[in-house]
Amino acid sequence: MPHAVRPRRLFTLATGNWLSRGYLAMLAVSVVAMFAFPESELGLDPMTLTAPLSFLGMAFPFGPGTEGGLAVEVLATGFWVGLLLLGALGNAAALGALATRSAGVPPRQRMRTLLAPAVDNWPARGYLAMVAAAIGVFLHAVYVSPDPGFAGIWPLMVTAPLSILAITLSGPLDGWLSPVIFTAGTALAGLCNAVLLGRLARALRG
Repeated sequence: MPHAVRPRRLFTLATGNWLSRGYLAMLAVSVVAMFAFPESELGLDPMTLTAPLSFLGMAFPFGPGTEGGLAVEVLATGFWVGLLLLGALGNAAALGALATRSAGVPPRQRMRTLLAPAVDNWPARGYLAMVAAAIGVFLHAVYVSPDPGFAGIWPLMVTAPLSILAITLSGPLDGWLSPVIFTAGTALAGLCNAVLLGRLARALRG
């Protein structure tokens, strides 16, 4: 019964090792902080920690605070919470799959073995294609379009949460160096996410 086993395997990966449990504990602390300090920037942390899946909520015109009556607000809030929970489960399982890496790999093959999950399965390949498209849109907007606007939001969202580091490093820079650092940072963030996604796909197949 593969369909019954895979959800159980997913839950085991998300809770069965120190790395995934540490991530879930950090997420729980951020949720408590969000309610304890609602006016603080900490309120964004749960959404950032469950990215990139949680960022899909930005593509929909409703979420917490949506007007239209109690039923609409409850539905919108439930949808937002559901995305956070799915993002948390997916990220925890991906970290769990990373923690169960194979031992005894020769030193010369460690890098190849580490990066292989990013390209040897269709979920990771599809994700990398999406990352490449987002970065391509950003580069076209910066170097070709007369008005780049907010094109950087696409690679930032697709490669979150690690892309937060890219925008943090590139933000204070001026001139040509800022988009270069941002592009390199989001590309590396996307590669890391693809490795995690690929390991998760492997673990679920196994």
